[in-house]
Amino acid sequence: MKHILSVLVENKPGVLSRVTGMISRRGFNIGSLTVAPTEDETLSRMTIIVEADEVGFEQITKQLHKLVSVFKISDLTEDDAIERELVLFKVQCAPERRHEIIEIANVFRANVVDVGRNTLTVEATGTESKLDAMENLFRAYGIRQLTRTGKIAMSRGHDQ
Repeated sequence: MKHILSVLVENKPGVLSRVTGMISRRGFNIGSLTVAPTEDETLSRMTIIVEADEVGFEQITKQLHKLVSVFKISDLTEDDAIERELVLFKVQCAPERRHEIIEIANVFRANVVDVGRNTLTVEATGTESKLDAMENLFRAYGIRQLTRTGKIAMSRGHDQ
């Protein structure tokens, strides 16, 4: 099962390496990882997607709690969490077909951020399923390049 962890850590060199090293040493693969400073510049929030059964997931969280630089761990897997990804698509298109790509982008509330002679670059944010649907539509035109961020997540409403 895929688990979504939100981990609040010290914003210091080496913390990312210690956290990811601890997970990989136990034989778990990190499917997605994003890290950025929070509203408090001394802290960073890591969003980690890891595939593990319940026993393995419990092992990961227990080991993370032992790290001095980890302050808070939230399991957002079962929560009503807000999840988003960012993707950039460079789509092959002849000038006479640009309007088709732009229409698809508009339907998904995406933005055209670059226009080349035979390509359009589209920026989109959303859920994994929304971005997968866009990707499937753009494949018919030819995707020259694609890059996705990892998933970011935050609990809805009030915090504990």
